[in-house]
Amino acid sequence: MSAAPLSMVEVQQRVERELHRIGPVIDELGAIFAEAGHELALVGGPVRDAMLGRLQNDLDFTTSARPEVTEKLLKGWADYIWDVGRAFGTIGCRRGDWVVEITTYRAEAYDPTSRKPSVSYGDSLVEDLRRRDFTVNAMAVRLPGREFEDPFGGIVDLANQVLRTPGLPADSFGDDPLRMMRAARFAAQLAFTVDPSVVDAMSDMAARIEIISAERVRDELVKLLCAPHPRLGLELLVKTGLAERVLPELPALALERDEHNRHKDVYEHTLTVLEQAIDLEDRLGDGPDFISRFAALMHDVGKPKTRRFISDGTVTFHHHDVVGAKLTKRRMQALKFSNDEIAAVSSLVELHLRFHGYGSGEWTDSAVRRYVRDAGPQLERLHVLTRADCTTRNNRKAERLRRTYDDLEARIARLSEEEELASVRPDLDGTQIMEILGIAPGREVGEAYKYLLELRLDNGPMDVDSATSALLEWWGGRGGKSHK
Repeated sequence: MSAAPLSMVEVQQRVERELHRIGPVIDELGAIFAEAGHELALVGGPVRDAMLGRLQNDLDFTTSARPEVTEKLLKGWADYIWDVGRAFGTIGCRRGDWVVEITTYRAEAYDPTSRKPSVSYGDSLVEDLRRRDFTVNAMAVRLPGREFEDPFGGIVDLANQVLRTPGLPADSFGDDPLRMMRAARFAAQLAFTVDPSVVDAMSDMAARIEIISAERVRDELVKLLCAPHPRLGLELLVKTGLAERVLPELPALALERDEHNRHKDVYEHTLTVLEQAIDLEDRLGDGPDFISRFAALMHDVGKPKTRRFISDGTVTFHHHDVVGAKLTKRRMQALKFSNDEIAAVSSLVELHLRFHGYGSGEWTDSAVRRYVRDAGPQLERLHVLTRADCTTRNNRKAERLRRTYDDLEARIARLSEEEELASVRPDLDGTQIMEILGIAPGREVGEAYKYLLELRLDNGPMDVDSATSALLEWWGGRGGKSHK
């Protein structure tokens, strides 16, 4: 999956082009800091991305200046300055389209029982680079002279597409266990191979991830899933045991196969569904869609708890959609996702099997309306997930399923055009219900509204007179009397 190794000449040419592009920013800042007697260097991601030919306007620097000095030097140069990272030695600013963060040389380490790093300032660029996560992020360009610093062989590792740590992996992960998650994320983003020593350290130290806050783990997981090659990162998390700590539902999918192989490898199936969902993502707009991807990853997590062997040797997973939705909700709550994100993903997991009741088109228009109503704002993502969930190698079966879903989408489009399905509501609103029945606001108004909504889903749009007659008939059947 990774691209061919880069030549040193190609790397050098890319860096020269990028330094020329960002020259107006880096040269000015370098001169400002040098005149004040301080060192400044472009560092980390911007240097790495320059070598990969990836352009960006977010620039990271490191400096010998303390934060209060950095802030003073930026005044008059920057359009806007912020200091939310001051506790970690970072001052940020914006100048035109450029976003700049400047961090004082530092060394940071974790207390074995603490979730937050303790920060102390360093005195040299090389020592600052030594404490960084991977060699490809431990390169710098000194300013204003544009002198290249690569004390740990990052350029060779980048050319060979390998992730290594500047020092011993155990020391790096001991300082910040989140770096183990970052290794998986960079594998997914860059399609790099992870050095065996790094993999071994991740396996040995997986339990250390538990001292990291759920929010930081969540953020790395989101970046991993939204990367170009999430499968690479997820497989590394499973292989090293990190997934057991941060997303245990994923390795649990590697079910022991029954002796007759009566069910698919659920783990492999899930990763394939994820990749197929990504291939369909252009239906959802530009850029990676985390909700769709995470729903694909979680859609079958209910299978381990619902697997049953029948006497004839078949295997069932009854209600794994409902169970999976509950498991998904609990995991996302543990990872501190927002309520909206949790509702979206768990809804998709619960609905992912609904289409299989469609058969060859036996659904009534009422059933189609309910499918749209239940999916709500997640309908397009449900289309993606349902299509991606077909991983059969039987081409004839796959084509039949595709044509059947095409038919369902065509019916949804037709009914939507005729009936405005996306905003389906009863033919009478609450005010009309109260006026017709002569009742005050309360539970009965809600029940009447729900009845009319079900009637609307069953029969399609009704005119006001027909809806009024139906409402009065329902009300009379309950023993109610109109007070009009």
